[in-house]
Formats: sequence, C-alpha cells, structure tokens
Amino acid sequence: MKRVAIVKSRFNEEITSRLLASCMKTFKSEGWTDAQLKVVEVPGGWEIAWAAQELARTNLYSAVVTLGCVMKGRTPQNDHLARSLVQSLHRISLDTRIPVILGVITPNNAGQAMARTRGKMDRGHEAALAALEMIKLKEDLRGS
Repeated sequence: MKRVAIVKSRFNEEITSRLLASCMKTFKSEGWTDAQLKVVEVPGGWEIAWAAQELARTNLYSAVVTLGCVMKGRTPQNDHLARSLVQSLHRISLDTRIPVILGVITPNNAGQAMARTRGKMDRGHEAALAALEMIKLKEDLRGS
C-alpha cells in the first residue's frame, strides 16, 4: 500500500491548517484514504526538516509533504529559517531517495499567505499534486 507522510507546522496555524485541508482534499479526490496519509504536526518551521527526515528514513512512505508558513518579519530570522529549511529538505530528499515536497510558503504578509491557501495559488493543493507526480515518476523510473 502506498503511503504519504505530511509534516505540518503549527506556527501560523490559521494558514497551515488551510494548507493541510486543501492538501488532504486533493489526495482524497485522487482516491487516497486516511489510512494512507499520516499527518505529523511540529511546533514551527525549524522542526519541519527533522520530522521530514525521520519519516523519510523509515522507508514507509512514497513521499513526504511539508506544509508551513514562514512569514516575513521585522528581522532577517525568516530569511535564515527559510533558506535552511529549503536546503535541508532538498538534502533529505536526495539522501533518502524519497521525494520531499516543499509546501512551505514564505509570504511577506498575512494577505499573501491567505491568498496562497485558495484558488489558483493554493499551495496545499499544489504540494499534493507534486507528491502524486513524483510518486508516479519514481514508480516509472524504477520499472524501466
């Protein structure tokens, strides 16, 4: 049975809950069940990479989707966090050979964040679609 792990940050909960809801809706519209989707919540963006790595290392999941919101603040902390997170997730994906999907948004403000949770810019939906595409690609490459 194929399974996907989803790591969701609780920081900026209003945004990340919306990302998760659209991500789950997309998987379910493609026929995935709750039994195939494991959701793990972490306190904030910093903890996403650790949880993604632990889940990927189990080899139980066809992909790991990460959902978070690192919003611009008055200090450069968000830049450091976002840069480190992206680099860490990329490394985890390459090292474990498990697709790790970046569904962490980095908006400048709450309005931009909300805009990325609905309609054409719905990043939760996009993250689920990317995971499904990478799972299929991985299967195709290993089958050829």
